[in-house]
Amino acid sequence: MLKLYHAPISPNSRRVWIMLLEKGLDFELVELKLDGEQFKPDFLAISPFHHIPALVDDDLNMVESLAILDYLEAKYPTPSMLPNNPKDLAIMRMVELVTINELLPATTPLFPVMLGLPAGDPAKIDQAKQKVSTVLKFFESLLDDRPFFGSETITLAEPVAGSIVPWLPAGGVALGDYAKLSAWCDRLTARRAWQETQATPQMIEAIKSRMAARMAPVPST
Repeated sequence: MLKLYHAPISPNSRRVWIMLLEKGLDFELVELKLDGEQFKPDFLAISPFHHIPALVDDDLNMVESLAILDYLEAKYPTPSMLPNNPKDLAIMRMVELVTINELLPATTPLFPVMLGLPAGDPAKIDQAKQKVSTVLKFFESLLDDRPFFGSETITLAEPVAGSIVPWLPAGGVALGDYAKLSAWCDRLTARRAWQETQATPQMIEAIKSRMAARMAPVPST
């Protein structure tokens, strides 16, 4: 059976979790607490870079979420999550890669705000919002009259971008100026796979506690 090592709050591992559910696959979910468990020898034997997600399929250990998504699509092609023409395939890949390379790094200063923690440097927050806005305008331009990116059904673009974009309003980035993207978010968050993988209030509180502890000033001696 497939075994997914993940952390519930991680968008990188959530996208694989979503795909497993969308494919209707049987799998075991192993939660990894990122307070040291990722450095234990058993996990390092699977993921030598101590990153999540990691997926184990028999004797194959896999890291890097996009590689894992490609593997799952190739091994379990039904239901298909790949567009069937070059233009739409390019749209899907652009959404995946722009999410990984541009959107996710830009949201780092917004993450505390998303969790309800005090905001950081206002200048960095404004810069982050400007970068995010550039991505959202680009995504809006890629959506047409179909419900998903380049497709009537969800593709690999949806678990990737759809694990980050719906969180943005909590970080102070409104989606009101992006009508197509906002409707896309609504369609995704109504799906069972998104609802089942949504972080619970308890999970968010646990992350907040850990982050607050890290942000607390060190007492002087």
